[in-house]
Amino acid sequence: MLIRIADEFTKIPGGRHISDGPHSGEEFREKMLKPAFYDAKMRKEKLVVDLDGGFGYGTSFLDEAFGGLARVTKDPEVLNIQIISIEEPTLVERVMSFMKSGLGR
Repeated sequence: MLIRIADEFTKIPGGRHISDGPHSGEEFREKMLKPAFYDAKMRKEKLVVDLDGGFGYGTSFLDEAFGGLARVTKDPEVLNIQIISIEEPTLVERVMSFMKSGLGR
């Protein structure tokens, strides 16, 4: 299962919360990431999230989307989500650290 954020959600990610404006990390988490996570888990499939094609992923967006998923679900299987970015490989490490932090690791 693959989510391409730039193609399926937005090329220009917003802030942390829905109240901050369009395309927030909270909106992405609730509308796309969390449902896809549970769907992939139920189907025993790997969830892959592609960050390429987006412009300016802020810390607030990434933490709320991915760290927030870990905080909300409290499910260590969020660490099985494969994050990919050829354009900005350092984003992968940042996202993984947000998810680990969200789980208290």
